Amino acid sequence: MNHIKLHLLLSFFVLLFVSCSADQETEYVLDTDQLIEDLRIISSDSTEGRRTGTEGNQLAREYLLDRFEEEGAEPFQGSFTHEFNFNSRQGEEVTGQNVIGQITGKTDSVIVITAHYDHIGMRDSLIFNGADDDASGTAALLAYIDYFSHVEPNHTLVFAAFDAEEMGLQGARALVQDSVFLDKVKMNINLDMIAQNDKDEIYAVGTYHYPELKPILDGIDKAGVNVLYGHDDPNSNLDDWTYASDHGPFHQQGVPFIYFGVSDHEHYHQHTDDFETIPQEFYKKSVQMILNAIKAFDESL
Repeated sequence: MNHIKLHLLLSFFVLLFVSCSADQETEYVLDTDQLIEDLRIISSDSTEGRRTGTEGNQLAREYLLDRFEEEGAEPFQGSFTHEFNFNSRQGEEVTGQNVIGQITGKTDSVIVITAHYDHIGMRDSLIFNGADDDASGTAALLAYIDYFSHVEPNHTLVFAAFDAEEMGLQGARALVQDSVFLDKVKMNINLDMIAQNDKDEIYAVGTYHYPELKPILDGIDKAGVNVLYGHDDPNSNLDDWTYASDHGPFHQQGVPFIYFGVSDHEHYHQHTDDFETIPQEFYKKSVQMILNAIKAFDESL
């Protein structure tokens, strides 16, 4: 009888160990079905190109606010919205609103992950939906919030969907100017146009300025994406993208950055930048590759 009890007890502990080991080995994966659905909704005709100050922009923002909360983000500095004012090129005062949330990590040092949800709106009754520019980066933010709400990061991750990027990086400038947390920010990872490429290529910009980041990127699983470097050396033949998107204001404050973005393409700032033109398999691989990079930076910095 004692031998039977001992055998049962040993069997129980073996099963418990196997179960715990399996749990530890099971990696939470990106919800790519939801990623595609978020991209479709953000870039739909109903948001009318998401130009800052329009009803379509507000509709997109309300969707993002709901999705940030659904995926488990916490309010950033007490609120999911960050309002700011600026003067347009025409001299009009415009109000923009960033959508910002965070996932608290094991430390209070911060990595800021950014994309812009605005686009250029409507022209001559045509809707410029900006599926790649930058609904693609914005939908990826939602996927990463979901991921890190299940997998605790080392750093606190701040997720910022910026408004008014198309009007001069105004949302990013406002956050950098208004925030008191920059001394805790280890880096900015900016996503702007990460979905549209027929060669499975994307650029990682910033290693010219911050060469210490390149070995970390070199070591990640690229998920089938060809990650190229460049567009950050002023002495190169390539256009310099150092200040081309929302990473620019962070760089001006000395915050290291990596900007992920594809080369300009035939749909760039055209009404054909629609959900239907996005190569979904490349987009999924791109989002996975960037997740691998975020995890590597989170572990290494």
